[in-house]
Amino acid sequence: MRNAIALILGGGRGTRLFPLTKIRSKPAVPLAGKYRLIDIPISNCINSDLNRIYVLTQFLSVSLHRHIRQTYSFDSFRGGFVELLAAQQTVEEGTDWYQGTADAVRKNLRYVNQPDVEHVVILSGDQLYRMDFRDMMKTHVENNADVTIAGIPVDRKEASALGIMKADDTGRVTGFLEKPQTEQELEMVRTDPAWIDAQGLPSKGRDCVASMGLYIFNKQFMIDLLEKTDYEDFGKEVFPTAIRTRRVQLHLFDDYWEDIGTIRAFYEANLSLATKNPPFDFRCMESPVYSRPRFLPPSLMEDAKVSGSLIADGCQIGKGAVIENSVIGLRTVIGENVTIRNSVVMGADYIDSKINPRAETVPLGIGDNSVVEGSILDKNCRIGKNCRVVNDAGVENQGEEEAVQIRDGIPIVIKNAELPDGFKLS
Repeated sequence: MRNAIALILGGGRGTRLFPLTKIRSKPAVPLAGKYRLIDIPISNCINSDLNRIYVLTQFLSVSLHRHIRQTYSFDSFRGGFVELLAAQQTVEEGTDWYQGTADAVRKNLRYVNQPDVEHVVILSGDQLYRMDFRDMMKTHVENNADVTIAGIPVDRKEASALGIMKADDTGRVTGFLEKPQTEQELEMVRTDPAWIDAQGLPSKGRDCVASMGLYIFNKQFMIDLLEKTDYEDFGKEVFPTAIRTRRVQLHLFDDYWEDIGTIRAFYEANLSLATKNPPFDFRCMESPVYSRPRFLPPSLMEDAKVSGSLIADGCQIGKGAVIENSVIGLRTVIGENVTIRNSVVMGADYIDSKINPRAETVPLGIGDNSVVEGSILDKNCRIGKNCRVVNDAGVENQGEEEAVQIRDGIPIVIKNAELPDGFKLS
């Protein structure tokens, strides 16, 4: 890994995660009460001894920049770094906004083309998984590959949203189709479950292998390819061409992996982390997930009932509160007799000062006797007393510019929103 660098792609506008991405980029979205999505790929890199990391950003990246700057600092002996590469205009034509994944890398080739770099690891900034990239690098080197793609077996009903690959007996990728929509397209890249079983992974009826959006390139091949073409996207353009002319290798992976691309995926992934046996365990000390140290006090609970939930640091939970199957983020203040079920509460960026209380507004947090069910509360929300944030009407989508918006059937109280006493979601 000493001869490799990592490029983490910050993603586009994140429209499917709106309104969580209204004022932040996708990788900056909070996760599991105290982390951000960007902490996952960076932690995987650090745990894999890959400590030269560039994060490519473009949209609403201020909070992401701040988080990375405050979190990741290497000592002078290891020589590592996490640097941000924001989209920028230069004197060269066409070096402004990124037009796709491949275009984003092309516009930063000056940082890739270093004499001691042989391999480039390209990662997504909005996925939840744990992987040792040294295993993937071993696959890449042993097969003398030009490109290696991490792949995971999936059921065909999931294939229409993913890039699907087909490989021969040696693991060489022979077919790649981005988001196949018809049975005919699917048959072109379908994998026999017996082949998956033969690789040492139980197929469990799965007959497709999906790209995880994790790649290892030989540096010179990647530079030549991007400089000689105007391809904008890896899945749609780069890989179909590379498969025909170079060796593209499959690295099979069969553990938890979730693309946090929609509100529903974000909501369900967070709640799964609060279960007794979570599919992704943040308590794994062999491969920890890192984040910013905040030096917050322990959470204080006053005769509250909490079950199947994650409670982050610095929270204050009032008497009689009931919290079930939920994620409670940093510095959350919960009043008396509040009920929170099946919800993601992101917490707050600060603790309200007792010296200068904001008497003219609803206090920060969730007021007495309020009910929050099946919802997401973004940061710094001020929920009054006797409020009800529940989608009783079963609305699928609603409220483009409101303080409470519904996406995929999930009510979302946007960041910094204020709901008055007695508010009820209509």
